[in-house]
Amino acid sequence: MTIDPPDLTLADFDYDLPDERIAHEPARPRDAARLLHVRAEGLDDRTIRDLPGLLRPGDVLVANDTRVFPAQLRALRGNARIGLTLDRPRADGAWQALARNGRRLQPGDTLAIEGEGGLTARVVDKAPDGSVGLAFDRDGEALMAAFEAAGALALPPYIHRPHGPTAADATDYQTVFARDQGAVAAPTAGLHFTPALLAALEAQGVRRVTVTLHVGIGTFLPVRVERVREHRMHAERGIVSEAAATAINQARRAGGRVVAVGTTSLRLLESAALPDGTLQPFAGDTALFILPGYRFKLVDRLLTNFHLPRSTLLMLVSAFAGRERMLSAYRHAVSAGYRFHSYGDACLLERTAAS
Repeated sequence: MTIDPPDLTLADFDYDLPDERIAHEPARPRDAARLLHVRAEGLDDRTIRDLPGLLRPGDVLVANDTRVFPAQLRALRGNARIGLTLDRPRADGAWQALARNGRRLQPGDTLAIEGEGGLTARVVDKAPDGSVGLAFDRDGEALMAAFEAAGALALPPYIHRPHGPTAADATDYQTVFARDQGAVAAPTAGLHFTPALLAALEAQGVRRVTVTLHVGIGTFLPVRVERVREHRMHAERGIVSEAAATAINQARRAGGRVVAVGTTSLRLLESAALPDGTLQPFAGDTALFILPGYRFKLVDRLLTNFHLPRSTLLMLVSAFAGRERMLSAYRHAVSAGYRFHSYGDACLLERTAAS
């Protein structure tokens, strides 16, 4: 359940992040990235390859198997060029999207999507925040193929790409777990894994389970309210299969710990868990916003990247491992030269007793 936090403000989740600490390329190989182990007893500087030794036989690693699709489209309305960032499909069959240079768009307008495939879309509706609903001229696999042909990856704005995503980004920004297409952004903690690391985890006796949370454009949007509990998260689509729920419940009953790979996996697991910690199958939207004061029902450990100042993700890890502990860990990471954000290094967090 969520307990109302104190009157926390954005300033409570701020820290100094020099620009040179932001990673613009991933570590190569992926499992060469650094790993900061954040424990109650202190901080340990490690590498991702140390992860198997930090877990125990019987633990269950839960990763997000969403697959990123090219969600950036360029469109024409007459002579006006409009940038579109797709978010997610809606129940009515339309796609929700952010539109740049789209102030004059109106319901009923037709957009010609630039690039291969001859894709077109009709504006169904327009929200006060400038987002639009788009009905495309095809659906299903044909539509996803058209996005692949005409679209570009929606890389985070802090990754420097003056000429757009590169050919390397097409593979670098996809996890080894990626299977179910539908994410605008990658679940970046999963980017550190390689087949060799997965084999080492299996040899250690760590089980592996996947769930699906299709990461939306909300992950890129800043918090615009000063009192953080007034912020509203964008909904994202998630699936926990019956097989995944059964495997995780069995591992917990046998004494294993639940290790979430990334904040997306954690939010989905916590959304699907019952108050007693039992995980149930889930298929639907979640807009769970985790702040300090939240009582975690299921997840025991969290592997995650380093997050932006004043972000909802920094609020989440502060709820999980303690705000002061996390701010101290981030200060250490900055001074020790860790690489931050999507293509950066990672940390392994142990949950505080209070959470």
